[in-house]
Amino acid sequence: MLAVEAIQSWHWAGFIIGICFFLALDLGLLHREAREIRMREAVAWTICWFILAMMFAAGLLRLYGSQAAGEFVTGYIVELALSMDNVFVIAMIFTFFGVPSRLQHRVLFWGILGAMVMRGLMIWLGVELVNRFHWILYMLGAFLIFTGIKMAVGGEEEVHPERNPFIKLARKFFPVTNYYDGQHFTTKKPGYFALTPLALVLMMVETTDLIFAVDSIPAIFGVTRNPFIIFTSNVFAILGLRSLYFLLAGAMAYFEYLKFGLALVLIFIGGKMLLAFKYHLDTLLSLIIVAGIIFTSVMSSLILSQLQGNNDESDG
Repeated sequence: MLAVEAIQSWHWAGFIIGICFFLALDLGLLHREAREIRMREAVAWTICWFILAMMFAAGLLRLYGSQAAGEFVTGYIVELALSMDNVFVIAMIFTFFGVPSRLQHRVLFWGILGAMVMRGLMIWLGVELVNRFHWILYMLGAFLIFTGIKMAVGGEEEVHPERNPFIKLARKFFPVTNYYDGQHFTTKKPGYFALTPLALVLMMVETTDLIFAVDSIPAIFGVTRNPFIIFTSNVFAILGLRSLYFLLAGAMAYFEYLKFGLALVLIFIGGKMLLAFKYHLDTLLSLIIVAGIIFTSVMSSLILSQLQGNNDESDG
């Protein structure tokens, strides 16, 4: 197992600097001007971030062994799968606010930066609490089972910006325009600055990620308690979320059973955490089970969608 002591400050610094380099390249060179992201570009970025994640896993395998690499890949798959549910909510937010396609990349870019900071703080707090109070793991396990059951039996998710406390505060203390000013989050008015609707969209995306992180962060504690693996797998997953959005936002209706698959993953990891005191499940076996559940739910959804499409054509 990769010991916490094996990770030095320069590991953290090197990883963060590397990620910041790619983000700076993305915004400063490739997307300096707001534009719509096409399907081909979304596919390319999705593959790129996946390859980088697997290269990172290969580095862990070589330096620290199969368990560290297995924990990273399992955590990455769990976080990426849970992020797919977030894609649907973000799509509803953009639709609700009528965000032009060319501005969506800018919102997701800054949303990801905020998500990295928020999740980093949550991971640090979670590791500190688990190290001090081991019984918290059992509470997290029970919470994941409850969340999984709720996800499986719950209805469709809805977007209610008027209920968001951050948006209420923003509207209370800052003037907000009723029009977009290009890719700017603020605009200059005679004698004062005002927020544009794009700033409210960013707040909604950030708070939505915070809500999803409440589920996903406990889930990865069921895979590993190493803060470096938890953080890096989270970062790679949320970096892939942006390209996944442009790839899947218009096709989420075809993944009808994905939510049930994610619910089963949460229940499985929660049960694993509750039974950890008596049973130890091999990392590779956990990876196979998690990947198998997600793969089965996705393929079942696609097959069902195809069959329904064929039936509709026959009826027509």
